[in-house]
Amino acid sequence: MPKSIENCKEQLRLDSCRTNGVPWKKWGPYLSERQWGTVREDYSTNGDAWNYFSHDQSRSRAYRWGEDGLAGISDEKQRLCFAVALWNGHDPILKERLFGLTNSEGNHGEDVKEYYFYLDNTPTHSYMKYLYKYPQSPYPYVELVETNKHRSKDELEYELMDTGVFDDDRYYDVFVEYAKAGPDDILIRISAFNRGPDTATLHLLPTLWFRNTWSWGQGNSKPSISVVNGGMKASYADLGEYTLLCDGTPELLFTENESNGARLWNQQNHSPYVKDAFHEYVVSGKTAAVNPAKTGTKAAAHYVLEVPPSGSAVVRLRLQAKPSGAAFGAAFETEVNARLAEAGEFYNEITPAKLTEEERLVHRQALAGMLWTKQYYDFDVDEWLREHGVHPMSSDAPMAARNVNWFHMLNSDIISMPD
Repeated sequence: MPKSIENCKEQLRLDSCRTNGVPWKKWGPYLSERQWGTVREDYSTNGDAWNYFSHDQSRSRAYRWGEDGLAGISDEKQRLCFAVALWNGHDPILKERLFGLTNSEGNHGEDVKEYYFYLDNTPTHSYMKYLYKYPQSPYPYVELVETNKHRSKDELEYELMDTGVFDDDRYYDVFVEYAKAGPDDILIRISAFNRGPDTATLHLLPTLWFRNTWSWGQGNSKPSISVVNGGMKASYADLGEYTLLCDGTPELLFTENESNGARLWNQQNHSPYVKDAFHEYVVSGKTAAVNPAKTGTKAAAHYVLEVPPSGSAVVRLRLQAKPSGAAFGAAFETEVNARLAEAGEFYNEITPAKLTEEERLVHRQALAGMLWTKQYYDFDVDEWLREHGVHPMSSDAPMAARNVNWFHMLNSDIISMPD
């Protein structure tokens, strides 16, 4: 190792992880951007994961094995999650996760129909930056599905850009940055830029929630999120307490990360407050959808931003185990900028000197992409097969069931999932 890199702040953080067990990697971009339609969530009898758990169901249906979100993070066991939700005032749904075509809908198979970019990341995730491009007009879900479905394999795919939703630059660039002041102290800066010619309203909902581990009959205790001065407090016996402090005066919304059985299966809900409550509250105007007691397992800070043409609006939050006295202000910006500078210092040391400036940027962003696509992957196949009733050691079900030969596999770890 070159002597010059030994004193880099990021390298020192890596060294402290390895030698002293300092948990700098406890929090990271371990939240997937699409959990719906995955084989872990497939409990169908025919192995059709796409139709068993669709994008349309995802806002209302609690996941079994993982969570998803936009520009999201979680702890290394994905107990507590944070991500960004958006609404432009016209979209038919609250934008909480990536949309894409299934295998049968795309003329070239499955394909995400979104524009998002992994801009920066460090090995300890001390600094991360993500960009999502959000149209200001209604998102064309049906148009994308129907047009691609009727195109042949010899034709080009019908992309989001082709629909015209980005015409006249009527979209937002939403930048999400994370900077760690400590292993359990994460500064979050969300900057929304209006690229269009007119003032536009953007609903921004930074969302904090617990992965549902309590609804599957395994005796796991149920955590809770409640309102506190300046934000919300998340409490879980297995994780401890974390506070999400919210700059400004957003409206705090609370619900449960539970399936909306009434919408999905025409069944009575166990609780009036369910997973899609924020969609119902913000998009449909149903005020009774959220819990007036301000408690639950899913919570959001609802900011309504009037963003001028060619202007921007910034929202700051802070997720920490031990709340600090001065969460925001000048010290907040100093801390974020320091982590960015340290990321630059680290990449200057590890990037080959022969690269041009443009090539150095490509190199850095490529590594950022690899780091952003680290994902918490929970899959106990033995348990999965039992829940399907097809475990080869305890069932007479046909051996053709998916994963039947992998009942010994148990995975609950962070793995690289580049796509």
